Amino acid sequence: MTVGPTIAIDGPAGAGKSTVSRAVAGALGLDRLDTGAMYRAVAWAALQRQIDLDDHLALADLAESIHMDIGERVVADDIDITEAIRQPDVNQAVSVVAASAAVRAVLVSRQRRWVTEHSGGVVEGRDIGSVVFPHADLKIYLTASPEERARRRSEEGADGVARRDRLDSTRAASPLEVADGAHVVDTTDRPVDDVVKEVLGWL
Repeated sequence: MTVGPTIAIDGPAGAGKSTVSRAVAGALGLDRLDTGAMYRAVAWAALQRQIDLDDHLALADLAESIHMDIGERVVADDIDITEAIRQPDVNQAVSVVAASAAVRAVLVSRQRRWVTEHSGGVVEGRDIGSVVFPHADLKIYLTASPEERARRRSEEGADGVARRDRLDSTRAASPLEVADGAHVVDTTDRPVDDVVKEVLGWL
């Protein structure tokens, strides 16, 4: 049984999920989980081990077995991969890995276990309010203009962000969508403090 609130923050790449979730967690004294980093860690490990990204069973086995410590630093099997999971090859692979229903089933289970172990928390991702925690205490969907999101993700560029939007929103397993009951917040040209204050006002 969880004790603290569970806050789900979803949205596309560059919408401000990490910045806002970190600030909300800090304001409430809650732990924070970046589920995107979990998928990136699996993608990184798959590339390192030369696992075929179309081999869903092998990817699911990897997602089950890999030891991940997801915090301000991301550690997988005792290797700090915080910077490595933001490299172009992982950017290319992560949406493919995340589209695997078998991988998602494993990581959703791990995400739910994390919230139980941490007595609630702020969880960010693509399907947190819609699939992982449909009964979260608060569900937020962050968005921003395509131009602003591309600017924030300059390492991926506009084409890369558009590609991830397309893959994330059209995949069969847990596509990116606004969860029922979620508050939609457009972060374009808004100070972080203003967004965080609005989010906290819904608790």
